[in-house]
Amino acid sequence: MGINSCSTLKGLFTAQDATAAIKELLSFGTQHGGNLLGKNGAFSKEALMQSLLPKDVDKVINVLETLGLGKEVNRFTATLSAAAEKTAEKSVPIFLQGIKKMDIGDAVGIVKNGGTACTDYLRKTIGDTLRKAIAPEMNNALDEYKLAKQWNDLVAPAKLLLGDKLNLDLGNLMSGLVTNMMFNKIEEKEKEIRTKAQARNTALLQKVFGQVIK
Repeated sequence: MGINSCSTLKGLFTAQDATAAIKELLSFGTQHGGNLLGKNGAFSKEALMQSLLPKDVDKVINVLETLGLGKEVNRFTATLSAAAEKTAEKSVPIFLQGIKKMDIGDAVGIVKNGGTACTDYLRKTIGDTLRKAIAPEMNNALDEYKLAKQWNDLVAPAKLLLGDKLNLDLGNLMSGLVTNMMFNKIEEKEKEIRTKAQARNTALLQKVFGQVIK
């Protein structure tokens, strides 16, 4: 499939090249994400609490601190961060398998669109599938650290003041957080590969993404 008629590209590559290059880029991004998010401290207290309580986080934290539970909040989020890091590391093969099996429509168009078009396509087509696949790993980590009980014990006093809105599915929310953070890291790697020649460290990435004029 020749694309030399497109004013934003130079040279030739096929749709098959584009498909393979997209999967390679996403795989590198996944490994990049796993390496970073598997490290100690990758998930901040603020990010964790915003994920659990996106609308009422400040109010809930203030209530808990007023009740003298600030230290318990810090202990809980530190343990939850460890569970998230372990899940992020274990999510890498899940992402890689999903990328390997993914059908890519209009691969040339995705390459030409620039920005984070590859990651956007991954998120749109199998993002929910990946989150569901990661959920068992997240739940295993939560069980290992007994986090569901910690969370219920922690927010029990706040529930008396704030009502039933704190009845949360901790595993589902944390699976979503880990998946979204992985996508953010894949986006970082995609931008790097698209804009920096030294990041295209394979012949295929050079052939496909090296031809797009920025």
